[in-house]
Amino acid sequence: MKNLLILPLVALSMRAALAQTAPTTPDPALAVPPPAAPAPPAPAPGPLSTYGFVDAYYGYDFNHANGNNRQAFLYSHGRQNEFTINQALIGLRYDDGRVRGALGLHAGTYVSANYANEDPVLRHVYEAYAGFRPFAKAWLDMGIFGSHIGFESAISKDNWTLTRSVMAENSPYYESGARFTYEVSPKLTLTGLVLNGWQNIRETNQAKALGTQIQWKPSDKILINSSTFYGNEQPQDSLIRRRFFHDFYLTYAASEHTSLAVVFDVGKQRGVGREKYDTWHTGAVFIKQKLADKLSATLRGEYYYAERGIIIRSIMPRALDQDFRVAGGSLNLDYAPGANVLFRVEGRYLNGMRGVFARADNADNRSYGNVTTSLALSF
Repeated sequence: MKNLLILPLVALSMRAALAQTAPTTPDPALAVPPPAAPAPPAPAPGPLSTYGFVDAYYGYDFNHANGNNRQAFLYSHGRQNEFTINQALIGLRYDDGRVRGALGLHAGTYVSANYANEDPVLRHVYEAYAGFRPFAKAWLDMGIFGSHIGFESAISKDNWTLTRSVMAENSPYYESGARFTYEVSPKLTLTGLVLNGWQNIRETNQAKALGTQIQWKPSDKILINSSTFYGNEQPQDSLIRRRFFHDFYLTYAASEHTSLAVVFDVGKQRGVGREKYDTWHTGAVFIKQKLADKLSATLRGEYYYAERGIIIRSIMPRALDQDFRVAGGSLNLDYAPGANVLFRVEGRYLNGMRGVFARADNADNRSYGNVTTSLALSF
C-alpha cells in the first residue's frame, strides 16, 4: 500500500519539474529586430552641372555731382544712388575628367561697363569654352574664359572685398584665346596662353598676345602667383606699342581666423618715341579677419601710379599728358546668413593728384569717398 502511494507522488513531481523548464512564448516587445539592410550608395555626380549668381547692390558717393555714374576708372558696382544689379549670371559646366567645357551668360552694370567695346552679340557671354586632356595632368581649352591675371575676379562673392581695387578694375577680367594648363604636382601648376588681346573677345588688330601663369602652394597656408602678359594692343594701322605686364600676389592663412594677401603689379608700354616706355605700377594689402561663424571683416590699403595716365586713362597717351596717382583704403563687413548668401557693407576712401576726382562743381577735386552695400546669392 505504501509503495502504491509513492509511485503517484513521484509522477506528479516529475511533471511539475518538466513544466517549469519548458520554454515560454517570447514577449514581442523584447524581441531584437534583425539588422537593417545597408543603404544604397549615393549616385555619383554627373559630368553636367549648373551654376548661378546674383549680386544686387546700392552705392552712395559723398559730395558727388556727376549723376549716377561713379568714377570713370571704376567698372564694378559702378552706379551710385541707385538700386541695381552688378551681375546676374547663369551657366552650365561639363567635366567628365577627359573632356570639359562651359557656357555662361550674364547681365548687369558690370557687363555694361566692361563689355562696352565688344560686339553686341558677345557682350553677355561670361564664359564659353571647350577643352580636353591631351595627356595626363594637362588641359587644353579654347574660347572665352576668366583672366589669368589678378588676385580679384569678376564674381564679387569670391573676393575678400566688395568693390575691386583700382588695379583690378584696370587689368583684364576676361580673355579670349587658347589656354594650356599643366599640373606639375599638387603644389605647382603652369599655364600658357595665346590670346586675342588685353580683355577683348574680338580681335582689334592682327597681332596675338601671349600670357603665362605660375601658381605654387609651398604649404596649405601659402599661395604664390606670378602672371605675365605680352602683346601689342594698339588699333589696326596704328604705331606698334608693345606692352609688358607682370602680376604678383601672395596669400597667407596666418591662423584659422586671420588671412593676409599682398599684391603688386607693374607694366610697361612703348611710348610716343620708340626709345621710351610708359610705366605703371600698383600695389595693395588685404587683411581678412573672421569675427564670428557668420561674420568677417577685411581691411584694404592700395595705391596706383600711371605715367601719363597709361592704361587707366588711355592706351595711347600723349607726350604732355598728366600722370595719374591715387592711394586709399577700405573696410568692409561680411555677414553670411546661409552657405550661399552674403550681405556686405563697405566704406571706401581714395585721395589723388589735383583733378583726379574732378566734379562738375570742382575741377581740382582730390578726394573721393563712397559706401556700397550688396546682397549676393549663389546656386
